[in-house]
Amino acid sequence: MSKAKPPRIFHQLQKAHTALFRAADARTKAELGLSTTQQAVLFVLSQKDGQAISAVAKTLSMGKSSLTGLVDRMCDQGLVRRSMSSPDGRVINIFIEDKGREIVNRSLPYVKHFNEHLLAPFSEAEQRTIHRFLEHVAQNADAIVALDPKNK
Repeated sequence: MSKAKPPRIFHQLQKAHTALFRAADARTKAELGLSTTQQAVLFVLSQKDGQAISAVAKTLSMGKSSLTGLVDRMCDQGLVRRSMSSPDGRVINIFIEDKGREIVNRSLPYVKHFNEHLLAPFSEAEQRTIHRFLEHVAQNADAIVALDPKNK
């Protein structure tokens, strides 16, 4: 009797991430006029406004330079504004504008819809396992990929 091959989780995660965010980007661009990454920046700022750009980048697991360009475009759209930090003029803080808050409020039903439909086929126990798995991946990503494949 042959042993079943384990699922290729790394590959499946990559495919799922790409497909999901391509579809979500298309939907949020069509409905709200912004990308899911811009939406994420607005969500972060709606929770704690006036954060340093480096803090927002860390929260979103983005490079600071990538986020800087994104914030430039968001400033041009009137979604956020930059301001020099009072204590340290070298630090740039980002603040959500009224237009950005309005988009956050409009986008909440979409995010709720996405979450509900992602989990709809799964029981509550399976949903808890999925959540635990994703938390494990997010919290341990560096350690997972740092493992030496020669020393299992």
